[in-house]
Amino acid sequence: MKRKAIRLAGGYAIVLVTVPDLKTARRVAKAALQARLAACVNLVPRLESHYWWLGKLESSTEILLLLKTRSTTLSRLEAFIMAEHPYETPEFLVVSVRSGNKKYLAWLAENCR
Repeated sequence: MKRKAIRLAGGYAIVLVTVPDLKTARRVAKAALQARLAACVNLVPRLESHYWWLGKLESSTEILLLLKTRSTTLSRLEAFIMAEHPYETPEFLVVSVRSGNKKYLAWLAENCR
């Protein structure tokens, strides 16, 4: 019987961050990767966001960044995003990874510090 390549993955997270444009998304992604705060960053273009801001309904087109990282780097990643982000109140949401492919998780761990 073949062993499963999935393992429980406590210690890993995906962080969601929206930014106003592709130039900002690329800059933030590259800097986070260079600082080893994330092993991979996916950019999802042309996301349409609708939200409350200062008591009014607003909408805008944004880019969503999905940053794959280790739980141990989350506080440094959050400080980095808050310092580098152009928004007054940037989105920074953490989704815990419950399980994943063993090889991918090992690669992720190797590439985040």
